[in-house]
Amino acid sequence: MYELTPEKIAELKAKYGKFYFIKVEGKAAVFRAPNRKELSYASLAGAKDPMKFNESIMNACFVEGDKELINDDDYFLGTSQQIANIIEVKESSMEKY
Repeated sequence: MYELTPEKIAELKAKYGKFYFIKVEGKAAVFRAPNRKELSYASLAGAKDPMKFNESIMNACFVEGDKELINDDDYFLGTSQQIANIIEVKESSMEKY
């Protein structure tokens, strides 16, 4: 299984700010947050096939680790459960005048 060392954590934080470490039954990988362009593409892909949304985000945001999390169906389904958590949306408010 892919492991994170303290040095690797520091390197990834310096490069990506935040990153996400997803583990599924002995396999693990690092993902970064998607950008607006990647979310737009994934949304279009997911309009016809919801699994394509997750697949698109995983492929775009994969940094390093065990590629089985994306390529193997069993690991893919486990990883898919966490993908929504890497899409952070800031809380907003609106006032009407």
